[in-house]
Amino acid sequence: MTKIAIIGGGAAGMYASVFLAEKGHEVHVFEKNEKLGKKLFITGKGRCNVTNDCDEETFFSSVITNSKFLYSSYYGCTSQNVMDFFTSIGVKLKTERGNRVFPASDHSSDIIRALEHKMRETKVQVHLRTEVTDILSEENCIKYVVTAKGKEAFDKVIVATGGYSYQATGSTGDGYRFAENTGHSVTKIRPALVPLEVKEDYITKLQGLALKNVQLTIKDQKKKLYEEFGELLFTHFGVSGPLVLTASSKIGKQLEKKGSLLAEIDLKPAVSKEQLDARILREFETVKNKQFKNAIGGLFPAKLEPVMIEISKISPEKKVNEITKEERRRFIDLIKAFPFTITGMRDFNEAIITQGGVKTKEINPSTMESKKVKNLYFIGEVLDLDAVTGGFNLQIAWSTAYAAVSAICMEE
Repeated sequence: MTKIAIIGGGAAGMYASVFLAEKGHEVHVFEKNEKLGKKLFITGKGRCNVTNDCDEETFFSSVITNSKFLYSSYYGCTSQNVMDFFTSIGVKLKTERGNRVFPASDHSSDIIRALEHKMRETKVQVHLRTEVTDILSEENCIKYVVTAKGKEAFDKVIVATGGYSYQATGSTGDGYRFAENTGHSVTKIRPALVPLEVKEDYITKLQGLALKNVQLTIKDQKKKLYEEFGELLFTHFGVSGPLVLTASSKIGKQLEKKGSLLAEIDLKPAVSKEQLDARILREFETVKNKQFKNAIGGLFPAKLEPVMIEISKISPEKKVNEITKEERRRFIDLIKAFPFTITGMRDFNEAIITQGGVKTKEINPSTMESKKVKNLYFIGEVLDLDAVTGGFNLQIAWSTAYAAVSAICMEE
């Protein structure tokens, strides 16, 4: 029987503990919070997007950083395996649009409760309110875990401390420190899946407005960095919503380098400029004696109208039958490319995940064991792995956890 320490009682740590204890190992989970799964509790707005019921190709194309590193671990624990596991421990699941999988109850607490129950059943020893301050190795082999109570010897140590986002849940970068203290490299970390800050004042006037079925494009001068169709939300500082969160993970490095990037929203992606022109001409024809400000009501949500008028540079009082062809053309260009400037990202407190982490080149992709220190493993968000929203990041946690479990159990 192997004595194993798992540092971090989040998704990856809890998942690994159950399988290891089931195989008869003595498993100790160290969690500095007063309860397990604190970050898991708030994921998916408290609903917990457990995984994504997609094919392998979709999974790998949804991983932004180091997708090849995950080949082995994903095939060892696919989204189907994860769904089967949670169903087997009593959690009813449902699949929503975009193949996102949630507990049928819409409560993340069901996932945590089921894992905790399984941990008790398999006799996992949980140490709550116990912060690990260091891990120690001798002759390139892990030996001890250090807490306020002193140092305790372990045969194997699994670091499952998470990243640096939602720090109130305990993700304060401990794992990066453990990695560096044991001779590993940590890549630059930045917030990911995070809202974006915008320069223009007119954006803040739209605070609270959600737009569905629009297309967001982000460019570095003429080079297109991101283009996607979906939903976004205007805020008091800029933009948020599904389209923006995904964009933030794809443009983060470039935004950091350049300081600002140009963005535009196609407010009517289903129609061409010609079709839009014909529609506007028809609308103007029926209200030709009306002022411009009173003639565009059918085109936009009420909150957007004054902003469109303001940046169209057409006088609000101008009668529509006096609007020139050139003014109309500019107005159509504005509808098809509503412009703003992205100046930054919100901080880690608003980021769903962390981009960056323990360098994957120093970790064995099949086992999650360090290539530098024997019997030391890194799983989940502490690694330099991240994906877009939709359950993919939790799948990374489950898959990497299971890879470490499989490797440890195969040694017997």
